[in-house]
Amino acid sequence: MSTISPPAKKIYLFDTTLRDGAQAESVAFTLEDKVQIFHLLDDFGVDYVECGWPSSNPKDMEFFSRLKTTKRKKAKVTAFGSTRHPKNEAKQDANLIQLVKTQADVVCIFGKTWDFQVTQALNISLEENLDLIFDSIVFLKKHFSEVVFDLEHFFDGYKANFSYSEKILKVATQAGADFLVFCDTNGGTLPWEVEGIITSLQPKLEKPFGIHAHNDCELAVSNSLSALKLGATMVQGTINGFGERCGNANLVSILANAQIKMGFSLVSKEQMQKLTFLSHSVAEIANLGDVSHQPFTGKSAFAHKGGIHVSAVNKNPSTYEHINPVEVGNSRRVLISELSGNSNFVTKFHELGLDSFLKHPHFPKTLSKLKELEFQGYAFEGADASFKLFVLEECDCRTDFFQLISYRIMDEKRNLQENPFSEATVKIKIPQKEEQLFVAEGMGPVDALSNALKKGLSQSYPELQKLVLVDYKVRILDSQSGTAAKTRVLITNHYQNQRWTTVGLSFDIISASLKSLLDGFQFLLLELNSQKENERMQSVV
Repeated sequence: MSTISPPAKKIYLFDTTLRDGAQAESVAFTLEDKVQIFHLLDDFGVDYVECGWPSSNPKDMEFFSRLKTTKRKKAKVTAFGSTRHPKNEAKQDANLIQLVKTQADVVCIFGKTWDFQVTQALNISLEENLDLIFDSIVFLKKHFSEVVFDLEHFFDGYKANFSYSEKILKVATQAGADFLVFCDTNGGTLPWEVEGIITSLQPKLEKPFGIHAHNDCELAVSNSLSALKLGATMVQGTINGFGERCGNANLVSILANAQIKMGFSLVSKEQMQKLTFLSHSVAEIANLGDVSHQPFTGKSAFAHKGGIHVSAVNKNPSTYEHINPVEVGNSRRVLISELSGNSNFVTKFHELGLDSFLKHPHFPKTLSKLKELEFQGYAFEGADASFKLFVLEECDCRTDFFQLISYRIMDEKRNLQENPFSEATVKIKIPQKEEQLFVAEGMGPVDALSNALKKGLSQSYPELQKLVLVDYKVRILDSQSGTAAKTRVLITNHYQNQRWTTVGLSFDIISASLKSLLDGFQFLLLELNSQKENERMQSVV
């Protein structure tokens, strides 16, 4: 049961993935990326989407132009900028003028609130800084119905000179700011400091306040929740916590904790069930696809590996799960490894539709062999497709749609300036057909092998032409063995709306890759054959 009394006022979600999140290392959104993410956020139910800083780059200005004709459900297009330059009047300041030109629904500007920053970074007096803040907000209020004021470095500034920080709050209020957002810009404030400072300010606040936290001490979510508990009605952050340095407050975790744990109402129950989809989609678009260990929405968030854990979860999920994963659109997973007990295997067999094999006479031997393979270095916990193929083979129930008889690879580099030349020859036997040789080139030996296999198999199985390799991971298992070390290869394939991973292990990287490639092809053909068989049975019925 929640011990927090939900606020009478609505809490507003303010997403800055497209502005602050874009400042993360290795993140570079294209214009189309930004449009796609905007629609995801709007569909989810985010109230404010900060779309960029128009005076910082042409792409952001083009994005605002694009949004003028874009249909949306509820998200307010928000432009971001700073207070005017000390040498300019507000009406002549290029930054403020660009904000007006965006024709955004809302404007959010930041101003210095730490005396140290004012004198050292801006190199002006404390009184001049108050004028910057007042003039900028007054000017923007003439052009926007809503102005959000981010008080940069607020907590550091309050600890250094609380009387000056309080003056800034008063000036911003008098100028007409609609929201005062306390920023932990350096991400170094502790939760009890946040609570203490906000508590001391509450009697003096005349405007709604919000929180904008950074994650340099892994406290951004905690600090944001503390502020919500004390009455903040706006919470700023990014999806998956992307942002400069160590990132911003993770809106995914804030949302789930605030709504499910604290009883606040931020989005509908149906929208909350799209949280995992939102998290994964934004990560994919940002090309930072691995969010496996993300709380609530990560692939590992409700994954169980230890046998005791799995046994208990099968009896009652609450034994090792703090919420039902369905609430956030996630699902429970059981992992298979050398640590697995029988409960893991039973659950995994059920998950993959292999229940009938639990009573198979080969089942005990299959379990022992699986553990032995895991000990050798296979990783079935991340390769369900190879796991299923292995079980079918051990129980003499596997259908092989082709057989690789032999292969040969030529990798040649004729001079140092040219790329290597890779060519693969494969001999394939398809049931009821003669053995055939196929040759193909590729960008490296593994790509050449994949192309040769597809070339040969597509004549009988044209669906393989649509198979796309989307991830290729190589892991050296015993690096002390040098070039004789074992190599594990995980390959993820995509076909229409399906995605699966296979594993290969060998002392040779080509052999390990080939094993994983072959499993990927066989698995797709197995699934397609099962679908056709199900359709045939339904038509008979």
